[in-house]
Amino acid sequence: MYGKIIKAVSGFYYVRTEGYSLVECNAKGSFKHNNVTPLVGDDVQFEVTDAIKMKGTIVDVYPRFNELTRPNVSNVDQAMVVFAIKSPNPNLSILDRFLCLMKKQGIPTIIVFNKKDLAMESEIKELKNTYKNSGCKVYVIAAGVETGKGMDLLFLRHNLQKKTTVMAGPSGVGKSTLLNVLANGSTEIAPTGSISEKVGRGKHTTRHNEIYWVSKKVHIVDTPGFTSLLVSPEDYTKETLQDAFPEFDPYKGQCKYRNCTHIKERDCAVEKAVQEGKIPTSRYNSYKSIFSELKSQQKY
Repeated sequence: MYGKIIKAVSGFYYVRTEGYSLVECNAKGSFKHNNVTPLVGDDVQFEVTDAIKMKGTIVDVYPRFNELTRPNVSNVDQAMVVFAIKSPNPNLSILDRFLCLMKKQGIPTIIVFNKKDLAMESEIKELKNTYKNSGCKVYVIAAGVETGKGMDLLFLRHNLQKKTTVMAGPSGVGKSTLLNVLANGSTEIAPTGSISEKVGRGKHTTRHNEIYWVSKKVHIVDTPGFTSLLVSPEDYTKETLQDAFPEFDPYKGQCKYRNCTHIKERDCAVEKAVQEGKIPTSRYNSYKSIFSELKSQQKY
């Protein structure tokens, strides 16, 4: 039989079939010997071992058209990263690292800032301006308040049509609430949590990657919340990192030095653009921070 892995928990893979049945499978032993690990999103062939208890064994994994390592899923069309404007406050450094990783893996990314009902208009405007030239579509919503009527939420729905979208972001930003809103609130398809008063972060409600069919044409991969991300030399070198920041593109070739790294060189066009407000300071600070980390990790 054929199906798609929609969830992986403790070595078991839950495969959804064309008839919408869910079969709990393990992977055949040769996978481990061949260094093959099935992923959520994989299209697979499996054998039924117990038709009554709906159990089986995965015997083949079909070729993937892409594979993400962070989060570890396959066969996705785009990513949607969700941050809250308030409660908890957004860590833009982590957001920028996520954008770098998605760009490296060639995954188009949508940025969603949730809980706009808690923010002032000036804060919303600043966030939109910060990411308007990032190469990503940016939406600002209040998933728990607008119930599908906000304009940005309508545009977001449109951009999710006929796609498998991996959704990521810190815990407590409203990812599960958004998932339920996108499913039109007819059923709570994902459990929601609350914010921990002690640490100011979300109480984890998502503990594994799982694909949700929020409609026939919209598939969303929900992933556990994260609190940090590392960009490693396997992703970028300090010389190629600037390729992850589209805001720098208009200034390529305008620096005094051909191999300018945009870190304290004389007559740097990128630094000048930052000083003139043409490149957001927070984005440039993220670039400098990641650059420093890569420099310390690279071997000479």
